[in-house]
Amino acid sequence: MYNTKSIGNSFPTIRIIPRCLIIHPTEQVYLYGGQVTSWKNNSGEQQLFLSKKASFKPPKAIRGGIQICFPQLGNHGVVEQHGFARNRLWSVDESPPLPDTTSDCHIDLILKQSEEDMKTWPHSYELRLQVALSPRGDLILTSRIKNKNADGKPFQFTFAYHTYFSVSDISEVRVEGLDTLDYHDNLQSKIRCTEQGDAVVFESEVDRIYLSAPPKIVTIDHEKKRTFVLRKKELPDVGELASFFFLNLAYSILWKHEWLLWHLILFTSMVCRR
Repeated sequence: MYNTKSIGNSFPTIRIIPRCLIIHPTEQVYLYGGQVTSWKNNSGEQQLFLSKKASFKPPKAIRGGIQICFPQLGNHGVVEQHGFARNRLWSVDESPPLPDTTSDCHIDLILKQSEEDMKTWPHSYELRLQVALSPRGDLILTSRIKNKNADGKPFQFTFAYHTYFSVSDISEVRVEGLDTLDYHDNLQSKIRCTEQGDAVVFESEVDRIYLSAPPKIVTIDHEKKRTFVLRKKELPDVGELASFFFLNLAYSILWKHEWLLWHLILFTSMVCRR
């Protein structure tokens, strides 16, 4: 683990963003944002997309990997887009709950409210994140959110794993497990539609929220001959965003052609009580 250091006086200040590295096969987690930025399988293949122009300096979130969105998703709330959790420095959890997996390879992080956060979102909470690798290299994320309000008053929030998968070309990707589900189409004023195909493919821009998604969703990359199997618990809705037609808007944050290389799935849930 790296520590934050400052070298002052006659030298410029150097800020080292703390991060953790698990080798089994490999996984990299930054304390800034509690964010997984790298996940490689036993063959050394990178599973996550990270932009070449990703910024690792506050206040910007790291572009790529798996961002933690809390306490809101998008601009639907009073705090910054996708919440403040992805723009805060987390701590290593010294008293974590028992792990949900049998893996010895895991890191436990915790985020608590700050005085700055209380100004716009006046709630006391503990957000815990466990990032683990199974013996065969599966990536397992477990989050726990605890209401710490002194008066016990419930609060409302939205949570998401904002995940960028590395794919060969978005046109070679299909997503299975969403057939017959209702979804809100964000490109058509959020109208409610029903998925008609047996799989979702990306022939044009897609920005949808699928409702009551099943516990298992499969993403297939035909060119790389690679399959991602996503399993979830207690996160009812699935958002899907493949904004590869945003090329002109994305030049400031992505390198040219990177828009062909990523595919994003969000798991979202809203809870209104302790």
